[in-house]
Amino acid sequence: MKTFPFAARNTSLSNPKRLLGTAALVLAAAALAGCGNKDKAAESKPGQALASVNGEEITVLQLNEEMQRAGVPAARQGEAGKQILQALIDRELLESEAAKEKLDRDPKVMQAVERARSLIIAQAYMQKRLGEPQRPTPAEVEDYFNKNPQFFANRKQFAMNELILSANDLTPEVRAAADGAKSLEEVAVFLDARNIKYGRAQVTRSTADLNPQLSAKLLGMPKGQLFVVKEGERAMLIAIAEVRDAPVTLEIAAPQITQYLANKKNKELAAAEIQRLRSTAKVSYLNKDYAPSAVAPASATQTAGAGGPGQSSVAPAGDAGAADASPAIVPDAPAADKAALDRGVMGLK
Repeated sequence: MKTFPFAARNTSLSNPKRLLGTAALVLAAAALAGCGNKDKAAESKPGQALASVNGEEITVLQLNEEMQRAGVPAARQGEAGKQILQALIDRELLESEAAKEKLDRDPKVMQAVERARSLIIAQAYMQKRLGEPQRPTPAEVEDYFNKNPQFFANRKQFAMNELILSANDLTPEVRAAADGAKSLEEVAVFLDARNIKYGRAQVTRSTADLNPQLSAKLLGMPKGQLFVVKEGERAMLIAIAEVRDAPVTLEIAAPQITQYLANKKNKELAAAEIQRLRSTAKVSYLNKDYAPSAVAPASATQTAGAGGPGQSSVAPAGDAGAADASPAIVPDAPAADKAALDRGVMGLK
């Protein structure tokens, strides 16, 4: 029985606009700690003030900014505007109280504000430099579709049954029992006899969600064969119940392919800009312990945040570099906001 450790999913944001938005949210959170040194009254014009909180005005501009960041559709702006205004009032109250306690002078708060400011300015420069992501042509989208049949025309879907237990309970004895078991039910009986707690799950995943190395291994496994996936503090004993065809047409895949190729191009442009800036700058490492052996261009990826659609990178044990796999386009993985199982087996539907 083989163990396939799941690598951590790339959580970098998909484009500079999203990073800029995130940075702004960080700054907004820092404002809750009392960074109330801006003159809000200077922002407002006659008729623009929506509310006054202890003499501090909340304006239409502020409300519109919040609704834009929240992505409120036009049809719901009236209802949502009232709720968001209440949130702005609450924020102003907290900000005012924090200022009274001089939290805006707290070293940690000041450091957080400076970090957020630096991030916002850096992202604003990158956004201005790159402009809008270049959209791929229909020919480029079709070419990607044709060159990656494992994601689309030849996509396979795995139906799997799982027993989920604590990684600490995956002892050599449990491994040996799983190796010798003919079914997942035999393993369950073994765990019950030793009062080892576990949960059950039924999940499906496609060759578009997994990297090619793991997909090939799963396709080569006979039905019912057990294998182990370790994810953080959990271990999953998995058996393939069924493998079925699940093709995706170009028409369905095109929007996500388009987004992926646009993000990829944006990432390349960001990397080139960072490389250009590095080539013209004088960077000195005053502490040689932190000097890298070579400056990795990957830092540009973090700055640009232009990675492709999410794919849970899965590397077979001992397979170095396998986590750097082709991106899953259809279906795109959901947000990683569920339980640990979802984080380890992202995109299961």
